[in-house]
Amino acid sequence: MPCLQASCTVPSTNPGSHSSFSTHPLSAKPSHFFAKPSRSRGFQVSCDAKKNVESTSQGKIDRRNMLLGLGGLCGAANFVSNPVAYADPVQAPDFTKCGDVHDFGSGAALDAKCCPPVSDKIIDYKLPPVQTMRIRPAAHRASKEQVAKYEAAIKRMKELDTTDPEDPRGFMQQANIHCAYCNGGHDQVGFKDLDFQVHNSWLFFPFHRWYLYFYERILGKLIGDPTFALPFWNWDNPKGMKLPPIFDNHNSPLYDALRDPKVTGSAIADLTFSGSTDNLQLVANNLTLIYSEMVRSVSQTIDFMGNPYCAGTGPGPGAGSSERGSHTGIHWWVGTKDTTGPNKFNEDMGNFYSAGRDPVFYCHHSNVDRMWTIWRDVVKNDVPKDITSSNYLNAEFLFYDENKRLVRVKAGDCFDQKKLGYDYDRIDLPWLNYRPPKKAAKAKVENISDAKTAASVLPVNLKKTVRVIVPKSTKGEAKERLVLEDIETDTRKFIKFDVFINDEDDKVEELDRAEYAGSFAQVPHKTKKKNGKSNISLKLTDIYKDIDVSDDDTIVVTIVPRSNGEDVTIGGIKVVPEPAQSN
Repeated sequence: MPCLQASCTVPSTNPGSHSSFSTHPLSAKPSHFFAKPSRSRGFQVSCDAKKNVESTSQGKIDRRNMLLGLGGLCGAANFVSNPVAYADPVQAPDFTKCGDVHDFGSGAALDAKCCPPVSDKIIDYKLPPVQTMRIRPAAHRASKEQVAKYEAAIKRMKELDTTDPEDPRGFMQQANIHCAYCNGGHDQVGFKDLDFQVHNSWLFFPFHRWYLYFYERILGKLIGDPTFALPFWNWDNPKGMKLPPIFDNHNSPLYDALRDPKVTGSAIADLTFSGSTDNLQLVANNLTLIYSEMVRSVSQTIDFMGNPYCAGTGPGPGAGSSERGSHTGIHWWVGTKDTTGPNKFNEDMGNFYSAGRDPVFYCHHSNVDRMWTIWRDVVKNDVPKDITSSNYLNAEFLFYDENKRLVRVKAGDCFDQKKLGYDYDRIDLPWLNYRPPKKAAKAKVENISDAKTAASVLPVNLKKTVRVIVPKSTKGEAKERLVLEDIETDTRKFIKFDVFINDEDDKVEELDRAEYAGSFAQVPHKTKKKNGKSNISLKLTDIYKDIDVSDDDTIVVTIVPRSNGEDVTIGGIKVVPEPAQSN
């Protein structure tokens, strides 16, 4: 259970180098724009309960944090045993205890075995000196030589599946890494039957960065080229919003038959699932979403990075804006939509356990990783970009390197991609200044006739559009945030909904409007439990300025379900003051 006000961390600034990405706002059409881990209603504990603690029947709590309110508590429901571990970062999983990945509901094991090979030796990984910087190219403009190397490397990786299935560098072994870390193959060390989950928390970015780092080095080793660089799918630029052609050659090792047939050719990626059939509107919606998740809805470090995840924390305390936005959008757009046939679980890209079986997964996540570098180095705001909590810095993962050695790495050792020996080709960022125009006329809340007070409808199911009246915490253009808490979802389903503020126009297919506040989305994944809970928090400051709420005491929050709304229940909706940045 997540906690926006309940962070295991104290975010802090750790300035990085600033890259020289160029920007050209794109006017695709006349209109222009687009976490609290939930507070337990019972007992709560601090994830940093190392000092000033008081013993209770349920463990130790930090008395200082109990007074913070919006600032540092993790719900006790996140912890299942071993209270002395509350203050610890998650440890690397024990590969010798890897178990079957379970199907939801029935508890039956999947047909895929995701457990990695076991090694009798684990090495604490030391970054090698950077001899030559690997520059990852945009897939849609990769050279013939770069594509040929990529195809040759994937071909050799796939050949290992036949010649040596236990080689941890093989294609299926590499795909299974994602499966085991995401679908319950690994328990947290010291917490039996509590999944080690690298999604929906602050582990998302560092885990996938390390994953791609070793994947790229393995590919280079297989073709004898240490300069090999993994392409990135540049879906944040209109020129890259189509499936890169290198993945659409049926005779290439980069091809995967388990993709939705509609994603080929000239189809524009629909990151928002708005339902629009207008390509210009799709582009505008995509740019709006990315601007929102990178800039507009982010005012705290964990808004972007994801909610805290410590030893004993239950899976999925809350995804950051990028993870639940464009990242999830691409996964679902590419994955098969056959829900009744042989691919009823939306393989490959449409489900976590199978996503790594599609070569496009790694190029998609290369761009996700690139967005992290851009957020740290290019996006200019007063939000601290790095997390300095020891619970984050010392979180551990295990991978096999290019020499088949089992190595242990830490989240805090991968902040700077250049120290890992790679960087990204520079591409224009048309979303960076894609802020919507101010609303021409102030919305009349009384025109939104079906809105009810939040208290009168909560908890509320999203089987249809929901409109609720929510009191502001302060009158005027205050610094506030909207919190949707206790969002309970069926983890088996693709879930997507959008949030609007004072939306009287009801043009739900258009996100490039001042009223758009943000989105929630999840990729289906199979775990031991069917239902999951999380929270999201959306910054309202810019929206208030753009829709003119200075004289209002309340706002109307409109929640539009895009997919499987009947499988979503929201327990709480409220507006709270923006907490001060803390160190």
